[in-house]
Amino acid sequence: MASSTSASPREHLQTLPGDDVRQVMWRFADRYDLQMLVQSTRAVARGPVARLVAEGGRHTHDWTPEKHALLKEFDAAGITAAYLEPEEGGFLEGPKNLALALIAFELAWVDAGAATCSLATHLGLAPIHERGTPEQRLHYMSLAAPAPDREPKRAAFALTEPIPYVGVETGMLGGKVRIAEWPEGGEPILEVSKRGRFITNMAFANFVTAAVDSDDPRIKGSCMVILEETDPGVFDRGTPTRKLVHQLSATNDPVFQLRVPASRIVGGYTVKDGVLIPNYDHGSIIEAVFRRTRVTVGLMTSAKLLSSIEPLIRYHRDRFRGSEAVSPGSPRYELGLQQKEDVTHRLIDIWAAGEASASLGFATARLFDQLDPIEREKDRVLAEQGVHGGMAAVKALRKRQHEALEFIEMQAHNAALRNEERFQRLAADPVIQYIVLDAQANVLCPATKLWNTGHGSVMMREAVSLMGGYGITEDCPGFLGYKWMDSQLEATYEGPEAVQRRQLSLTMTNEVFQAQFRNWIHEMRQIASIEPGTGACTLASAMHLWQWTLNHLQHATDSNGQKLYQSNRQGVTFPMADALCWLLAARCLILDVEHLRRHGAEVIQQGFRGTVDFLTDLCHVQAAHAAGQAARICTELVFGFLRHPSWDDDPQCAACCFNEPELRQIESVVPGASGFTGDYFREDGGHETKAGPCVRAPGLADFSRLRAKLDGCLAGALLAKDRAAESVQKVMIPAALDYPQ
Repeated sequence: MASSTSASPREHLQTLPGDDVRQVMWRFADRYDLQMLVQSTRAVARGPVARLVAEGGRHTHDWTPEKHALLKEFDAAGITAAYLEPEEGGFLEGPKNLALALIAFELAWVDAGAATCSLATHLGLAPIHERGTPEQRLHYMSLAAPAPDREPKRAAFALTEPIPYVGVETGMLGGKVRIAEWPEGGEPILEVSKRGRFITNMAFANFVTAAVDSDDPRIKGSCMVILEETDPGVFDRGTPTRKLVHQLSATNDPVFQLRVPASRIVGGYTVKDGVLIPNYDHGSIIEAVFRRTRVTVGLMTSAKLLSSIEPLIRYHRDRFRGSEAVSPGSPRYELGLQQKEDVTHRLIDIWAAGEASASLGFATARLFDQLDPIEREKDRVLAEQGVHGGMAAVKALRKRQHEALEFIEMQAHNAALRNEERFQRLAADPVIQYIVLDAQANVLCPATKLWNTGHGSVMMREAVSLMGGYGITEDCPGFLGYKWMDSQLEATYEGPEAVQRRQLSLTMTNEVFQAQFRNWIHEMRQIASIEPGTGACTLASAMHLWQWTLNHLQHATDSNGQKLYQSNRQGVTFPMADALCWLLAARCLILDVEHLRRHGAEVIQQGFRGTVDFLTDLCHVQAAHAAGQAARICTELVFGFLRHPSWDDDPQCAACCFNEPELRQIESVVPGASGFTGDYFREDGGHETKAGPCVRAPGLADFSRLRAKLDGCLAGALLAKDRAAESVQKVMIPAALDYPQ
């Protein structure tokens, strides 16, 4: 069996994976600028941020001078300018999704509130960055750049949270815009009214990008508007939100009643027949912003999980040291709680989940770095063809979808067996590449947000529980109790879990994504044939089962004749989205470890073999978890909507069951054959004591075969966990945690 564990001897993990390992796994070993950014961010996180947390900075939701001082630390470390282009005062060339992901990861390693504080300014700038006019981008981005002679201007992002009990619905905007003045031949002056809720950075923001809806027939639809603190009118920062988590970020409920020129509409506007038409509605701007920033939120929870490993190992080993009854050198002294399999196995589960979520998050961040320039090139090509966004662009892309499918199919073939000239032409076409990558991004982004924060918060509870009562104290090393609570908010930030599941239920059925998914199954089989200990074969079998189930559900009906896979049937679509997230995270971890195996030996001199062997075992553990989750969900959905047969279902029941005389006849011809029969009626009309005959649904034989195959593919997964647990007992860790510094 391809997914069985390797019989070759394995080395144990010598030290916890360091920067050299992470740089290779997460693909920034050749980016010196990002390596320096990681180091400067880490110095802030484990220095000023960690000290503020240790000194009780989280005990108030008010924005204190001590918290405000962190902003200057962010400026000095280059965190504030990381989002900006060099001509705007930044220092990083090119796309910055991976850079922002690394910043969020490093800060959240200590405190996610600090990460949110740093990234909220980027979020406030994002609408201008993604859809602003060239003049808006240059002006506001430059204002946000730190400079020796002035404080940088800070931004906030005001979408709209529903205000409880005042009649604001979730799907409606809470802000309004109308035309206050429109001088003859001059620029319209807008009057903006908005009440925000749970707006980050509002304690100190100098300008706000706010979503508003038209309240004037002379303005079409919705838009986003830039509001400055010096604009005439009311710029009320509001009261602090009484948060229980993320206290190192400033969150308020502001009120705005301001007059601004129409040139503040993000992306500009046109005038037609006396009506002001924004170039972008608020929905299209938010889509462009959130599809990127949700990735960093997902990575905050990943950082929490991986940051818990070292404190947990130290706590477990030191648990009995200092007792007179435990002498140095004894197993109880040296291993402490690590003598117990339950402790090491649960730690491995946390570690594997943390690694998989980080791999998924960073893979998605890199994907957006790849997608950003291709998207701009696609826009240019379409513009040359007279296509300018909106539905026209959607139709233009749809017409070329068959070429994207052709490219994906050719990707799976050996170069010698395909039309290489045609393949290279498609590979060089920005429109085709955009269709392919966009289909991936539309799945990976919500998957990162949903799985990393949702499952991550569950595993953070595990981490806290492994600390015993110590885990929910302020003195807990690594601030694990705070991190557990913070993860609950991260599952809600930028759209709660239902929003992510809803998006996935639509995007994961995209034909282009499904074609790539088929290639990914083949990719896992290929890895499994070379490195069977990774669990890649297990994962491939689970992916195959999931794809078969999705196709089945899209065409099947329940016992009442109702279609199963449809928009409002979230009891079907949402679990399938959950199952997919498990599979994607496990796949990304396997790919990262394979990349490390191929490219790490050149840069990692000590303990390379042990690190790769340990991470390979984590891959197998996580692949088995993912396969188990996917199998459970798929089986429930395939069989759960069938009505269970009843003994009273005559004549159907009689047709599917033998009678006792029939069995005797069969047995007389083929002795032992009756052992292969299922349900039967006794001569007195009785039957076995159970709910009814077993289910025999036509057309599900393939599912049963795939499920049985997957069950067998789990062989070796717990042997891998045993080996990983043994490594945890032997790995060397520093004498003390390196924060607060």
